[in-house]
Amino acid sequence: MLDIADELNRWVEQGRDFAVATVVAVGGSAPRQPGAALAVDSEGTAIGSVSGGCVEGAVYELCRQALEDGESVRESFGYSDDDAFAVGLTCGGIIDILVTPVPVGSPVREVFAAGLAAAARGEAAAVARIAEGPAELMGRAVLVRTDGAHEGGFGGHPELDRTIAEEARAMLDAGKTGVLEMGADGRLCGEPLKVLVESSVPPPRMIVFGAIDFASALVRIGKFLGYRVTVCDARPVFATKTRFPEADEIVVDWPHRYLESTEVDGRTVLCVLTHDAKFDVPLLELALRLPVAYVGAMGSRRTHEDRNKRLRDVGVTELELARLRSPIGLDLGARSPEETALSIAAEIVANRRGGSGAALTGAHIPIHPDVANTVISRIGSVA
Repeated sequence: MLDIADELNRWVEQGRDFAVATVVAVGGSAPRQPGAALAVDSEGTAIGSVSGGCVEGAVYELCRQALEDGESVRESFGYSDDDAFAVGLTCGGIIDILVTPVPVGSPVREVFAAGLAAAARGEAAAVARIAEGPAELMGRAVLVRTDGAHEGGFGGHPELDRTIAEEARAMLDAGKTGVLEMGADGRLCGEPLKVLVESSVPPPRMIVFGAIDFASALVRIGKFLGYRVTVCDARPVFATKTRFPEADEIVVDWPHRYLESTEVDGRTVLCVLTHDAKFDVPLLELALRLPVAYVGAMGSRRTHEDRNKRLRDVGVTELELARLRSPIGLDLGARSPEETALSIAAEIVANRRGGSGAALTGAHIPIHPDVANTVISRIGSVA
């Protein structure tokens, strides 16, 4: 649901009644992951997607029905081959959909409104709601913030509220969306309960070092992929807003000095396009020791070998060097800045999603790796 927060937040501000259908579990070659959502308002307007088109019509009708009767419903869609007119996923996967009505004045409305507003502002927040369990708990939710504060609840079940809030905060800290398994009383015992936790976190960072023409193309594709993009270069004549209008931030500083002073995390990607040893070596010496998602450096194979030798000379270990993606990017035969940026972005996505980078034609590998039901956890252990 939080993946369409901007549009849904406008619906809330406009006072529209709506129902939201959210993917809560997937199996096989499912096209969308848990958290993907489709919403329908009382006028029949639809936004979002849960399947890339396969079952949108059926889910649309489920949303319309939920708005009429005010009841949450969970539905499973799988592969349909025998009946050409049956509703099913042609890709062969399975998705479970949770449909929640969110009319004005409903218990879940205030929680959803706060969560959508936070996500639309780019703030970190998580919304937890019952995906499977007792009927009296369906249609309720809790909003959790990074400081542990939470709003809403599950109707007179304080222990359940507290437990879900604690677990949802752990998932929010990890930036994960998925499903918790527990007992309905908030402990391991009791009636089984499944809770969908949707986390909204600020966009991950892409820091591009080197204000060159290849960097300009990489900034554009980085923004397209949803990164908050920073360009850093020590040369003020090149690091300008005119040259990089799409960048969120432009920094004039020595790359290693800027990297020392800025915040990074496990989702940050660092792209070193400076192609100059006096910049590259101190920068990579630091970058390869930081807990970031990706470190790539541009250069020919000769440049790569020379750079590796210089890095070893300053004490970078073989284990640390193994983290360096250089020459940067996948082998696409790229020549132009735009093609090179695509090559780099493809490697970043493959690294993030666990892809091989191989052509799918003739390959016996899944198109969508089966991440099953994302995070399925018991109390006290969030995967």
